[in-house]
Amino acid sequence: MAGQETGERIGALLDELAQRAGPEARDVADELVRCLMEFYGEGLARTVRLLRSAPDGADPLAVLTADELVGDLLILHDLHPEDTATRVGRALDKVRPYLGSHAGDVEVAGLDLETAGGPTLRLRLRGSCDGCPSSTQTVRWTIEEAVARIAPEIAHIEVEGMAAGSPEPTLLQILPHRPDDAPGEATPSADPGGTARWYELGPRSLPVGDGATGITEIAGHTLLLVRLPGQLYAYLDRCPLCAAGLAPAALDGDVLRCAGCGAAFDVRRAGRGEQGHLDPVPLLEENGSVRVALPGELLGAGP
Repeated sequence: MAGQETGERIGALLDELAQRAGPEARDVADELVRCLMEFYGEGLARTVRLLRSAPDGADPLAVLTADELVGDLLILHDLHPEDTATRVGRALDKVRPYLGSHAGDVEVAGLDLETAGGPTLRLRLRGSCDGCPSSTQTVRWTIEEAVARIAPEIAHIEVEGMAAGSPEPTLLQILPHRPDDAPGEATPSADPGGTARWYELGPRSLPVGDGATGITEIAGHTLLLVRLPGQLYAYLDRCPLCAAGLAPAALDGDVLRCAGCGAAFDVRRAGRGEQGHLDPVPLLEENGSVRVALPGELLGAGP
């Protein structure tokens, strides 16, 4: 159907909807059409910009699929050159360094593309979390974020072995669209322990150089960032033993020592200590961009 014919057909359908359901329904439909036009318009504009700025000899399809929005449009219309399994593999590769800090790894146990309600991904975690609830949540959210961004068609994830002694697989609900990680007012979740909101950190808030630390404020909460060779880590800025802030803490190799009580915590191993455990914050770093997540219970409680 030609563009002009499509436009006329849309107008006719909107008029028919107004006659059947009333002017309020027509207003909602008009807004929906405007949103779709903006979505596809931005996708086309980014496609043109990406191709114009691509280096000589670059694969045009590779340039387009590397962009999140354009890649989502290709997936939506079954034009992406990588199948779902391949993209799931890439997503898990991105989170493996983070899972390693929780003494774990992840493997695909199955992928069912014909499940009612959308494709279901089954994962198996090995050795993750050591039974720590906060560490378990950070692993969940990090996997959710990575998969939702690279394989947004995945509707459900079933994970085995989320924590030591877990009797049943845990079902993770993956949004069928890109998570909204723009900073702003967040609505507390009805299930605070099972959801998180992602935020992008500006480059000025990031520690520079191995062994450096930094403090940043997100949604009224203070986070401690620690840069170690090969990985950036984030924790809530609070010692679990004395409740002091960790900003003046001393870093000795991989060990962070609280300036208030002297307690030591292993930064690489999810903040483990002999008498307590730091609160790890999910963090994904790629292509110079860093995103962190805060749980719904913190967003609802405020600082």
